[in-house]
Amino acid sequence: MSTFDDREHAFENKFAHDAEMQFKAEARRNKLMGLWIADILGKSGDEAAEYAKSVVKADFEEAGHEDVMRKVLGDLDGRVPEDQVRAKYDALLIEAKAQLMNE
Repeated sequence: MSTFDDREHAFENKFAHDAEMQFKAEARRNKLMGLWIADILGKSGDEAAEYAKSVVKADFEEAGHEDVMRKVLGDLDGRVPEDQVRAKYDALLIEAKAQLMNE
């Protein structure tokens, strides 16, 4: 293999790794979001875990995160202001990435 081929494969591997890490971070963020919302809704234990799974699954409905926002905002039914929910969602992505880096 030439140096060019080696660099190309290294770039492809890095791209694949970065994409996988982003997917894992977003899934982790959605789980953390689900657990946060579950707590607000008074859910705990297995019920909270199941709710968190439903938030993770909601992210597969369409591209982007608006599908998750629609679900959690609908479930909250105005208990928490939308801007606060969105800010928490953004903060949880940072927390999720930190958790993954420490694993």
